[in-house]
Amino acid sequence: MFSGLLVCADCGCNLHFHFNQGNPEIKYFNCSNYKGNRGTCQSTHYIRVDFLEEVVLGEIRRLTKFASLYEDDFLKAIIGHSQQADEADRKLKEKELKALLARDEELDGLFERIYEDNVSGKISDERFSRMSRRYEDEQKELTEKIKQLRSEIEKQSSRTMTTDMFISLVRKYTRAKKLTPRMLNELVEKIEVFNAEKVNGVWEQRLRIHYNCVGTIEIPSALPLPTPDVSVNTRKGVVVNYAPCDVAI
Repeated sequence: MFSGLLVCADCGCNLHFHFNQGNPEIKYFNCSNYKGNRGTCQSTHYIRVDFLEEVVLGEIRRLTKFASLYEDDFLKAIIGHSQQADEADRKLKEKELKALLARDEELDGLFERIYEDNVSGKISDERFSRMSRRYEDEQKELTEKIKQLRSEIEKQSSRTMTTDMFISLVRKYTRAKKLTPRMLNELVEKIEVFNAEKVNGVWEQRLRIHYNCVGTIEIPSALPLPTPDVSVNTRKGVVVNYAPCDVAI
């Protein structure tokens, strides 16, 4: 169920699914661009499926607790500074659109006026032609700008709607006890897999989960919501512990 969701944190390529030839029960993913397989990535980014399942389920449970126990903090984390800036930008675009529509309407009135002045003989045919061409060029440019602004405003409004949908989905899985393909696809956009590293004598592997519609979510460390405690014996008999990314990007 993780196929298509895992990407290499170093080169950005997808991770491919495999199983151990000697022990088919051991299922794992590794970087499809690994240099050992004629690629360019320097490391395998090997990760066990059972490790993934425990970590991702644990992180989703932590997220649902965050949403239910600390709703205000959760909404701040979801909305974030980027979406606040997005909302401010949308309001500016709406103001600009209003001004462009007003100018478009004004040009219609100006064109009608010079037409009447031409018919009555107040302005020559040559001047009418020159002025009408100028108005038409400006109106054509306005039409393109109006179309583009409306498209951008629609996209920004759509992002707000999808954020609300994500919040509803998180609440839907508050009591989840098992990770399912449907849960994974509804909540997760992609998971960045880092290569396991030895830190202070202990092997650790980091994951960065990107959620649908909202991207990464950083749960405040001050809250009593500990990260999942997950460890697994790798194919080499070395214990690897889960280490979440310190900074969400």
